[in-house]
Amino acid sequence: MVLGDLKRYYKRNILEQEIYKLFVSQCKNIGELRWQTLQPLSLFPGASTCFSQLYNLFIDVFSLNSDTLYEMAKFCKNLNSLSIHNFSKDLPGLVSLIDAQVNLRRVNLCTIFKGGNCEDLSKALTRKCNTISYLSFNSIGTIPPSFLSSLVNLKWLSIFNNEDYEDIENDIKELQKYLAISEFPNLQYLNINGLSCFKELSMLVEKTKGNLSHIDIFNIDRDIAKNTGMLIKVIAENCPNIKLLFTYLEPQDFIHIKSLLINCRYLKTIRFDSLDFFMDENDNNIGDELLDILISFSPKCLNDITVSKSWKFSINTFERFFESFRDRPLHYFYMICHGRSYITEEHKIMVKQYIEEGVIKYSSFS
Repeated sequence: MVLGDLKRYYKRNILEQEIYKLFVSQCKNIGELRWQTLQPLSLFPGASTCFSQLYNLFIDVFSLNSDTLYEMAKFCKNLNSLSIHNFSKDLPGLVSLIDAQVNLRRVNLCTIFKGGNCEDLSKALTRKCNTISYLSFNSIGTIPPSFLSSLVNLKWLSIFNNEDYEDIENDIKELQKYLAISEFPNLQYLNINGLSCFKELSMLVEKTKGNLSHIDIFNIDRDIAKNTGMLIKVIAENCPNIKLLFTYLEPQDFIHIKSLLINCRYLKTIRFDSLDFFMDENDNNIGDELLDILISFSPKCLNDITVSKSWKFSINTFERFFESFRDRPLHYFYMICHGRSYITEEHKIMVKQYIEEGVIKYSSFS
């Protein structure tokens, strides 16, 4: 950095510091803060008055140091929601901030760093196991997942994985182990993105107490996915109040859809995606079996349906399917495809016809 750049950086830093000092000294009892500056906000005059009533705090750990977090912990004790971003190692100040909270309910962990070992952070979250009811994280491989099994009052769980399976295979196996042994009896919302762990999710769902209303499984690794039918079966047996289900199926799983629809009468939205990019050419009209089940057993409130274009559907069954919804129109009808599509122009024309007749309100073909 040349001398001119250093001077400009120094002047900008001084100006930024004065602006934040003014903000902290003049504001009282703010409720939400997005902390993404190197400025030590918690050390400025008036910080205790400004931040003592915070209930929602977003912090970019990459921009902070441990001392400022430790200072914040002295007067910020009533957080309801804490989002921690870009962490790669344990910070004593962050641990102190978590420990200071008396009613921490929502935790969001998000980082671009992999390969860390935030054991103290995991232990701090474990100590808040009785209050945390919402957890979202994408930090596989950075924070040990052992804290998961302690969150007995969890109602909302979202796990995101954006890494290649092979790069963090051992970390994923460790996470799967804790998903399998964890018990979240009050769980209502389950969102899994980028993880193929249907067996472990089945074990998790089996230990809930019927409160699950949303299950969303998306963007999995199809090459290693298995036990999809096991999850459908467990949902049918344990989730009578489910309203939304996004998952993956193989044709041999269709047998479980009947019991799902019979037992889960509050289902409003379903999305069934195929595991196979390319179906066997000999699987003639394999999708007809799924449509026949939907025709015969769909609950009256089911009006948002998405299925895969990778399954073959005969024109006759396609038509019977839409006719079954003439007295209770579909709000959405979508078809998705990640490989070969068996939807013909004739299928598309039929969907557009039913849109014109009011049987379908919105569709991917409109």
